[in-house]
Amino acid sequence: MAVTSAAVTSAAVRIITAGSPVHWLLGPIGSNVNQCSIAPRSTTAYRNGVQRQRSYLTIPLSHFRGQAAAISGAHMASFTTASHIARPTLNTHTGRVLCLVLCSVYLWVHTWNFVDSVVAVVLPRHRQLGQLRRWRNPPVYRPLVDLLTMEERHLLVTHRFDRATLQELCTQLEPDLMSPIRHPTGIPPDVQVLSVLHFLASGSFQTTVAMASGMSQPMFSNVLSRVLAALLKHVRRYIIEVEDLATVKGDFYAIGHIPNIIGAIDGTHVALVPPHRSEQVYRNQKSYHSMNVQMVCLADQYISQVNAMFPGSVHDAYILRNSSVPYMMGQLQRHRVWLLGDSGYPNLSWLLTPVRNPRTRAEERYNEAHGRTRRVIEGTFGLLKARFRCLHMTGGSLFYSPRKVCQIIIACSMLHNLALRRQVPFLQEYGPDGGVVVAVEPVEPVDSDEEEAGEEDNDNRESVIQQYFQ
Repeated sequence: MAVTSAAVTSAAVRIITAGSPVHWLLGPIGSNVNQCSIAPRSTTAYRNGVQRQRSYLTIPLSHFRGQAAAISGAHMASFTTASHIARPTLNTHTGRVLCLVLCSVYLWVHTWNFVDSVVAVVLPRHRQLGQLRRWRNPPVYRPLVDLLTMEERHLLVTHRFDRATLQELCTQLEPDLMSPIRHPTGIPPDVQVLSVLHFLASGSFQTTVAMASGMSQPMFSNVLSRVLAALLKHVRRYIIEVEDLATVKGDFYAIGHIPNIIGAIDGTHVALVPPHRSEQVYRNQKSYHSMNVQMVCLADQYISQVNAMFPGSVHDAYILRNSSVPYMMGQLQRHRVWLLGDSGYPNLSWLLTPVRNPRTRAEERYNEAHGRTRRVIEGTFGLLKARFRCLHMTGGSLFYSPRKVCQIIIACSMLHNLALRRQVPFLQEYGPDGGVVVAVEPVEPVDSDEEEAGEEDNDNRESVIQQYFQ
């Protein structure tokens, strides 16, 4: 009995693809074959009268049975063929190719079976170990500051506000500070507000404040920008112009007996690290880099106007001319009211300055009353910088851009007015016995620079002297 090469190939393919979708394409090879021995042999053939020797390879079909059992025990193929099928004979080259194909398929199938076995055993173990490692080393977060657990005295010293005022401020800023994506490790709005207030009050470095607040320095830098932006949205709520003129004039008159005064104006310097390209622009007359801040305050040290966008080299008179103060006072001229300023400002119809060289007793009394009344603005600067040490020279220069320094100054002015409105006591530091020391308001020296004062309106000042100080 013999089978052709095509029949054996079909049998091999059938063995490999048993149970597969292509099994039905091959069909059975035969039936009732128990043993079909294929052995190497040679035959002699004559072609065109020339004798040729041909070699053949015979392979026992039991070998195919063994391969089929090794490849898929569940799909053992049965080799059947009829008794009349010829004895299989294969060319030697064709047999080698067939054996190579069978071995390749055999190795390929067993390799993937081995990979599946390894994956089935190793992957669950790997996942189990990953879960164990995940739970064995849980993430560790720094403890955040808690407004409800801090003492009232500690809040007044480190954050400059009492608990009720802080809760009100956090509630007001919460819509702007809440993250649009809820994250389990996000910084709560109250922690953001407390950390920024601690930074403004202490004048310390970001790293120190961040560690005390339970966050990293880059995170605190982002928090500072967000809180400042949220505060500046409410600037009209905390810094407002004079409304009750009668009350304001009465408060100023009680200080120095100068009538119709609704504010004191002056400038102060806030140190900063200047930009490299315009370093000289920020150098002031005291030989350090700063922002020249113009403010107008009331008799109770409430700030009614602030302008912090000019560098330190700019003169006070120039800032006054380019601010909103002239327009504001022009609208109030029908009430015949004045502001008080030092000799660095020009004497205008709505701005009273001291007499530079008093010659009469009336002028001397006017200068004395002017100095007592105008001292309010110096006390305002001192209280503002003592409450928020980031603005004071002892806190060091601000390592920020001029734009951000301007935002910090305006935010501190807003918080200063909030503290005055809520009558929050100013407690600066702890004493040796653990008690709280009330800070003394420092007073800055009067800036007596008289350059660039501009044209003056002395008639208005002379009328005030003759009418009220003769």
